Amino acid sequence: MLTAGTGVQDSYAQWVRRALAMARARPGDTVSLFESSVPEPRELLRQTVVRAMEPRLSPFYASAFGGGNPFVLEKLAERHGVSPEQVLGTTGATGALSLLYRTFARRGDHILVETPGFDLFETIGAGLGLEFGHFERGGPDYTIDVAAVEAKLRAETRLIVLSDLHNPTGMLLDRGVLAELARMAERRGVLLVVDEVYGDYAPAALRPAPASTLSPAVVSVSSLTKIFGLAALRCGWIVGAREVVAAARDFAARIEFGMSTLSHSIAAHVLEDPVPFRSYAEAYIGQCRPIFDSWFEAMAAEGLVGGLLPASGCICFPRLPGIADTLAFSNWLVERHGVIVAPGEYFGAPGHVRIGFCLDEKPLVAGLSALAEGLRQFGAGENRIPMGAAGSIAR
Repeated sequence: MLTAGTGVQDSYAQWVRRALAMARARPGDTVSLFESSVPEPRELLRQTVVRAMEPRLSPFYASAFGGGNPFVLEKLAERHGVSPEQVLGTTGATGALSLLYRTFARRGDHILVETPGFDLFETIGAGLGLEFGHFERGGPDYTIDVAAVEAKLRAETRLIVLSDLHNPTGMLLDRGVLAELARMAERRGVLLVVDEVYGDYAPAALRPAPASTLSPAVVSVSSLTKIFGLAALRCGWIVGAREVVAAARDFAARIEFGMSTLSHSIAAHVLEDPVPFRSYAEAYIGQCRPIFDSWFEAMAAEGLVGGLLPASGCICFPRLPGIADTLAFSNWLVERHGVIVAPGEYFGAPGHVRIGFCLDEKPLVAGLSALAEGLRQFGAGENRIPMGAAGSIAR
């Protein structure tokens, strides 16, 4: 599938698999600076599994068939301040987005997605006969011009899809802008889908409530994958107005058999006592942020990176001044230095890379040092565009 405006024919997931294969084929260590979550909390997960399974199955071990584990739904409803009927369990956030597309859009319908943005927002619609348009997130904080979004709506537009915190930049969308988008979606009769898998990285004071609280036209999608590093559980959810969730539940009832009773019962235990998992995530970010912030400041002083650091989370999307082909740079970096960063081409923004910096101190320092050396080396010769043309690189 062609990523809009980049000439890239494959998907980000396919590129990651190739990059990992390249890394395994070379001698030496590999540092994955493309991950966008805290590392899996294996000991905490082990303890939770033992508590759920021994000496007997816990009461939370309940079928997820028919909309999700009832204890997960109850705890998520409490967390979001809604009734359980307004929550639907899914197999991860990807499963949630796929279900929303199939429920509310038909062949020939139109979906607006953000750019820069996660290519999965579009690739999960491949084969459904949907048409996709794009709206820009611009400026140093990657905000949204609501009037510009509204101007791109068509009679056949069914969904507007965005992320908050923004993937790939990690930026938090201003609450006023989000509220204005919600009002516009309600007025125009379209569904605003907000992927909030990174949302809980932001302090509660800056993000006091999920987007779904703003309007019946807004749906929140999230999971335990990013904030807690629990991708293994594949526990995601949809939160929205009763009629919206009911429609998605009815559609899922015709096709869904796949949610895991086992993993969602473990997720119920996590949601019952999230404090250890949240503390783990906060400790990791607290350890990594000063290291990365210092590195970013030094690289910016050398003119090797540009842009702003997000205030929260563990991803960043710097511009690489003078490097237009960041896909070529990222492939070269894997082969030469064993460091993996995500090329901006897969997010609709050549000239950038997404860096995930939630690692143990030793590999993080080693990976950032190698990345810095790679930026200096790659800057020589034909790989670099004239500095005067740097302003043409997508921001």
